Amino acid sequence: MQLTISGHQIDLTDSMKHYIGEKMQRIERHFDHVNSIDVVLHVEKIHHKAEATVNAKGITMHAHADSENMYATIDTLADKLDSQVRKHKEKITNHHRAGGALKDQNFESDIPE
Repeated sequence: MQLTISGHQIDLTDSMKHYIGEKMQRIERHFDHVNSIDVVLHVEKIHHKAEATVNAKGITMHAHADSENMYATIDTLADKLDSQVRKHKEKITNHHRAGGALKDQNFESDIPE
């Protein structure tokens, strides 16, 4: 997985990059087919904003969050992305049982002939 972190009007510290990396590992743990994640952090007066785009096999997911604390914003962003990834994984999982259709069943009739 390739993780790209950029900041607009904010200095990215090593601890912030490490924190984002830890949070994005959770997404990769839930879905193996993640190719890249792009995270952009913004600061506008007291509002800290974060947005991320996840490029995975066959799908692109986008989320954004904002609050007054950058670490809380990153937590919210990671939660939103994680729920999107879990929902997508649930959609692509085949829930049908093999041979579960009525036409595949053998019924013996209890009616005497």
